[in-house]
Amino acid sequence: MLYSFTRFISPLKPLSFSCRTFSKMAYSIVEKGSLFSEDYRVFFKNEKGFISPLHDIPLYADEQKKIFNMVVEIPRWTNAKMEINLKECLNPIKQDIKKGAPRFVPNCFPHHGYIWNYGALPQTWEDPNCVDENTKSKGDNDPIDCLEIGYKVAKRGEIVQVKVLGTVALIDEGETDWKIITINVNDPLADQINTIADVEKHFPGLLKATVEWFRIYKVPDGKPENQFAFNGEPKPAEFALKVISEVHEYWKKLVNREAEGKDISLVHTTLDDTKGLISTAEAESLVAKCPPPQPAKSVDSIVDKWHFVHLK
Repeated sequence: MLYSFTRFISPLKPLSFSCRTFSKMAYSIVEKGSLFSEDYRVFFKNEKGFISPLHDIPLYADEQKKIFNMVVEIPRWTNAKMEINLKECLNPIKQDIKKGAPRFVPNCFPHHGYIWNYGALPQTWEDPNCVDENTKSKGDNDPIDCLEIGYKVAKRGEIVQVKVLGTVALIDEGETDWKIITINVNDPLADQINTIADVEKHFPGLLKATVEWFRIYKVPDGKPENQFAFNGEPKPAEFALKVISEVHEYWKKLVNREAEGKDISLVHTTLDDTKGLISTAEAESLVAKCPPPQPAKSVDSIVDKWHFVHLK
């Protein structure tokens, strides 16, 4: 496990965060352990070596055009609840563990698994110390979630360039959990879809299904329906862009140790003059300690069960 690694260097200097275009940056992944097990990890690399998908992948692929990098955690139609691991060094993707077992999201009729490519925007953080002025709830201590609605089923660990179409504000167990609605810029319909109204026109029913999905997906596990700010109504792209800018600023404070994140590793390999900076050799050594790749574990057939939920 990678929980114990810590490295301290000279006192922290504020980061300047000058923005550049990174759309042509090449990323790859290295899988460790066994898929569908507690030891499964997906590590990320750039041309120089291992990186953190949370800290080292830039938020913007093209800031002027408002094109963002999305880290895909969960491909569409799949159930395994994969997420960027905030606690471990280099923040690899891992499967969420619930009651000692890998977690799979229930299929709530008529949906199967996740109904979009699901992931996060890097270099963002929903600060649990701050009450969102729009939702009146604190942040959930995670990078901001991203739903990509294009036709292509993405791969776990893929970095996709997306444009923002809008957002819905889930209130998950009392915490603000923004869901940014996006589309892959290379999707055939991308040029025609720029607003929430365009989503409704070209993907009729998807926004309603999105709200329903988030409202009921925890009900089969015995939890109450989730609630939404704004009565579940999607907010436009301009609103979503302001939210992203805000959580990007929160991340800057986090990585500069100006804000306290609960159990978040700040280890990375590209941000100079920060306490979390390690060398590519040190990163390589960390990843080498993980179990080697092994065949995937079998999945219980109960994961395929359809759950019929009565909405209140």
